[in-house]
Amino acid sequence: MKKKNVLFFSDFGIDDFVAIIFAFFSEEINIVGIVADYGNVSREDALRNAAYLRELTGQKDIPVFSGAVLPLTGEVPIYYPDVHGLEGLGPIVPKIEQNIDLFENFDEFKELVDRYENDICIVNVGRLSSLAAAFILYPGLMGKVKDFYIMGGAFNVPGNVTPVAEANFYGDPYAANVVFDNAPVSIHVFPLDVTMSAIITPALIDALDAYYQSVQNKVGLLVKPMVDYYFQFYKNTYQGISGSPLHDLFTFWAMLDMAEVQYREVPVKIIVNRGEAFGQSIGDFRNVPPEDKMKYRIHKIAVQFNYSSFIKTFYDVMTNHKTRTP
Repeated sequence: MKKKNVLFFSDFGIDDFVAIIFAFFSEEINIVGIVADYGNVSREDALRNAAYLRELTGQKDIPVFSGAVLPLTGEVPIYYPDVHGLEGLGPIVPKIEQNIDLFENFDEFKELVDRYENDICIVNVGRLSSLAAAFILYPGLMGKVKDFYIMGGAFNVPGNVTPVAEANFYGDPYAANVVFDNAPVSIHVFPLDVTMSAIITPALIDALDAYYQSVQNKVGLLVKPMVDYYFQFYKNTYQGISGSPLHDLFTFWAMLDMAEVQYREVPVKIIVNRGEAFGQSIGDFRNVPPEDKMKYRIHKIAVQFNYSSFIKTFYDVMTNHKTRTP
C-alpha cells in the first residue's frame, strides 16, 4: 500500500491532536511536515504542542514550520480555552525537554513540497491564514501539491461561532477565499455538515483507554483525558449530544482509501463583508443549468458518510500493531 505524504497545517487543539495521533498510527498516512499556527491557541502554544507531540511519539525528524500569528484581517485572534483548555490539550500541560526555537522558518516548507512534487497532500484543519500565505508567496509551488483536504465551513447547517459561520472560516474568511479561489485542483472540503456527525462516544473512548492501559502506550493514554475535556464542552453547549464530534479526525479518515464519503461538486464562496453573514460559507447546491450557477470555483463538499465505517476504521487504526509497546 502506497502511503499518502501529508503536510499538516494545524492549530493544535484537542481534536487536532487526536487526529494526528490517528495519522501516526495509520498505515496509509505519512506525515512529512507540520505547520503550526494560531487558532485554537496562539502560534507559540501550537508550536510547543507540536514539539511535545514529536517528543512523545519519537518522531523528532518530522520538521515543524512556524505558521501565522494573525489572520489576514489583521485582528487579534480569539482563543477558546473552554473548548480546548488553556494549553490547547484539555487538562494536559505539555512538558518538553528543550526550548522551542521560534525563528521564522515558514518558507522552509518549500523544499518539502519540491521533494515530494505531485506526491504530497496538504491537510488543513485550522484557520487558513498560513495556507493562504503560501498561495500568495509561492503560487507556482502550490501547483506541485497533489490534493488539498480542508476542515471548515457550514453550508446547509448552523455555524458554531455565529448562526451561519464555522470557526475556521470565520477566523479568517479572507484567507479562505484566497485558498478556494487559487487552488490548482478542486479541494476536498469537510464542513460541519458532516463533521458534527463524526461522533466518538465516551464508551468507545473508555474502550480505547483500557486497551492503551493494557499495552502501556503513552501516546494513546492521552486520548481519554483530552476527549473527556472536549466532551464536557459539547455536553454543555449541545443539549443531548451523545459524544464528541472529532472534526479534524474525520478529515484524516476521509482521505483513506476505504473511507465512504459522498461529495457534491459545487461553486464555493466565503463571505468577507462585515455583518451577520461574516465568515459564512456558501455553496451553490441548486439543480439548475451550470450557466445559471454562481461564478465561483468548484470544489468537492462532503455531504454524507458511512458512520459505521468511520467508527470501525477509527477503532482499528487506534489499536493496530503500531500502538503496542515494544
